[in-house]
Amino acid sequence: MLYRIPELKMNLLKYSSLTGGCAVICLAVMPGSPAKEKHAPKKPVPTFSKDVAPILYSKCSPCHHQGEVAPFNLMSYEDARAKAPTLAAAVSQKYMPPWQAVSHGEFANDRTLTPAQIQTLNDWAAGGAPKGDLAKAPKPPTYTPGWGMGLPDMVAKPPAAYQVGAEGADEYRCFVIPSSFTADRYVTSIEVKPGNRHVVHHVIIYLDKSGVARKKDGKDGKPGYVSFGGPGFVPAGTLGGWAPGLQYQTLPAGDAILLPKGADIVIQVHYHKDGKAEEDQTQVGLKFATGPVDKSVRWESVDNELISIKPGEKRYEVKADVDLPADVTLLDVIPHMHLLGHDMTVTATLPTGEKKELIHVEPYDFNWQTRYAYKQPVHLPKGTHLDLVAHYDNSSDNPHNPNNPPKKVVFGEQTTNEMCFAFFSYTFDDEHITKGQYGTDMKGLMSSHRELTINKIFDHFDANHDGYLDVTELSDVIDFFQSALEDPTKAKQDPTKQAKMALAFFAKTDKTKMSRDEFAKMTRSIK
Repeated sequence: MLYRIPELKMNLLKYSSLTGGCAVICLAVMPGSPAKEKHAPKKPVPTFSKDVAPILYSKCSPCHHQGEVAPFNLMSYEDARAKAPTLAAAVSQKYMPPWQAVSHGEFANDRTLTPAQIQTLNDWAAGGAPKGDLAKAPKPPTYTPGWGMGLPDMVAKPPAAYQVGAEGADEYRCFVIPSSFTADRYVTSIEVKPGNRHVVHHVIIYLDKSGVARKKDGKDGKPGYVSFGGPGFVPAGTLGGWAPGLQYQTLPAGDAILLPKGADIVIQVHYHKDGKAEEDQTQVGLKFATGPVDKSVRWESVDNELISIKPGEKRYEVKADVDLPADVTLLDVIPHMHLLGHDMTVTATLPTGEKKELIHVEPYDFNWQTRYAYKQPVHLPKGTHLDLVAHYDNSSDNPHNPNNPPKKVVFGEQTTNEMCFAFFSYTFDDEHITKGQYGTDMKGLMSSHRELTINKIFDHFDANHDGYLDVTELSDVIDFFQSALEDPTKAKQDPTKQAKMALAFFAKTDKTKMSRDEFAKMTRSIK
């Protein structure tokens, strides 16, 4: 809960001075009237055992226990008493518990405190942090050492730690772990444990049935292999991932993620170097279904890669949208931006015209990203339109801006680039695996999204709006994505030369310009 304590600007004297103070009540007395002494009813001071422990154990201890991300424990009276003024200040300023969603009780993992709970922690600190009757206090929660979800059925991790250099560009490293299962398995809980939070920017877990990843593994004499951006193969699925702030995921009963038999688990880790040599051995814990599985959980995103933010721009807007080709049920949502991200809203417009806000985060914090799990899964019929609107602050007023003075920032894989994604996990409504009924092929959703993205890219770079991309416009397309998505340690190819080659191969009617259909055909050919 107090993971971001170094960011707080707190006045602890405010709370210490309250612990011994008394209130003076001045009564106005009318001339000639006898003074009548009035006493305000004394409010009992909250105690740890009765009032404070239930709050801490439900909202704070999941992060504030041994082996977790928080810098100190909140598992006992002694733990809490030592931090009472800090607790009061942190919750009063709403730095803690970390929660960015503007929510109204719709999320199952809502960490926010009510005004009454905030007042309780303040009154307890001001009243000297009394313990009360500890015999009547609730028992502290129990945690499996190292695993928030409990003991995994399987732990996937590289055979050795990876050595991360002190300086240089970000690294993308894929580590291959054979699952060796002879039958399909269904995963119900996933937890990623970064081996070194100082350098692990994010983690994505891919599944490979092709054997391509295994052939790449260790070719450079180090664990894993380099793969900037994607994993270097067509994934057979994914098991989700991790970014700062994300905790383990446990799926609803009857839902699970398919781990195909014989598939290799490929853990892609994005390393952002911190100025000194580090090592990392990130691991992934999995729990498997013990009962019947009726629906397979899939992942998709609403996103926009066309980001180019001028230095000093305080409210740069990015939009994205997609139409759903099937009836689906959303389980959760993860908004993802980088250091300039300020807010994001995703809204669903149903075929009836009814609107549903799926997520609104403001202010966004890259250092504490969250999977927002719906209390009640959200059913969306075919034809529902999803709209995303996000804003970015590239001014010097943004304390998280990595550049001083601000610089132009574009979409890309580096931490200092930007991204705009809203990731959803979902199931198809027409799928019932227990009855032998399998859902709509997810390729339909993915291909629909891909075609929409291709058209948006074409329109964005068609500067003169003539319905074609000439060599200059096509060069701009190639230069933009080459800068954003290719390995920065490798020399860039001449975008103008690449554009001329593309026109020679794909432009059929006029070799000096490329039509929308020709551009789409070229883009689909890129793996």
